[in-house]
Amino acid sequence: MDVHQFATSLAYGDAISDEMIEIQKILRQAGFRSEIFTRFCDSRLAGKVKDYREYSQYSSAGNVVIFHFSIGSPVSRMFFRIPDRKIMIYHNITPHEFFVDSHRLLARDCYKGRLEIKLFVDKVDLALGDSEFNRRELEAVGYKQTGVLPILVDFSRFDRPGDPVTRELLSDGKKTILFVGRLIPNKKYEDLIKTFFFYKKHFNRDSRLVLAGDYRGWERYWHGLEGLVGRLSLDDVHFTGHVEFEELLAYYEAADVYLSMSEHEGFGVPLIEAFYKKKPVVAYRAGAVEETMNGGGILLTEKDFFRTAALIDALLSDGHLRLAVIEGQTRALQKYSRENTSRVLLGHVEKVAGHEN
Repeated sequence: MDVHQFATSLAYGDAISDEMIEIQKILRQAGFRSEIFTRFCDSRLAGKVKDYREYSQYSSAGNVVIFHFSIGSPVSRMFFRIPDRKIMIYHNITPHEFFVDSHRLLARDCYKGRLEIKLFVDKVDLALGDSEFNRRELEAVGYKQTGVLPILVDFSRFDRPGDPVTRELLSDGKKTILFVGRLIPNKKYEDLIKTFFFYKKHFNRDSRLVLAGDYRGWERYWHGLEGLVGRLSLDDVHFTGHVEFEELLAYYEAADVYLSMSEHEGFGVPLIEAFYKKKPVVAYRAGAVEETMNGGGILLTEKDFFRTAALIDALLSDGHLRLAVIEGQTRALQKYSRENTSRVLLGHVEKVAGHEN
């Protein structure tokens, strides 16, 4: 039996793309033949994929194919036509309301995508969410066989030192608050900036906010955020744009606190990356954030920017509190150990293949 994967694209540095590569490693180690079929691929990853149109040469009713659902893709149309047994992984579609004022085209696509996900209810053998939050969405629209597969992360990649130039630039002793994520409205970058305003004004003027995320295609939203920074007369707010992985490592190394004010997360990979780098995490409780954090970090149940700034100050000034938070995060990471996620993945594959006792 072969177990292959379908996706619209494989992108360098993308969490879902990294997960596909990890899934492939686990499947191959378990003895399955496994390839990744996509429509698009970053040139840096070209040797890791095959064109999805070649799949007819591999297709078999005895195979299992794992499809990472995406909006309006010809890959999805092929996936639902093949005779292979089918697992679909749903990584969530952000509600379109977040994008109406800043990206009408994406708002339309997200609206259509949430309709499209309903079309395949009777066309897969198993529908998985990468969180219970996402699984419940699948169940709510009618999928009968559902489950959860937490995102697989290769934490060993984070064990090497970050980019030396970035490390040097950040070695000036300033306290650093970090957020990592694409610059889009549901991430609520404006709330990060407002929290930093109170922290810098009332607690520590020798501090910076690093916002590490790609803003290409979101220039309208970004310019609005720059305007907010100007109106608040803030300095030391840094929009990095797209960063290479070595630079990202350096930002994690320099961070004193990881702060998330996002209002919609289907999972939230940077939260557990910060856990692994032993950076205390403060995050607003929205979407799958609480589930992702698995009892670690500090959850905010309301948005009070001044009180959040005071909490960050407490984390940075109280060594015992900081250590207790980091220890809790380390315990929470056991959920995402390779041993655990491999067992869950292979269990789902065996179930769909009909080999489960």
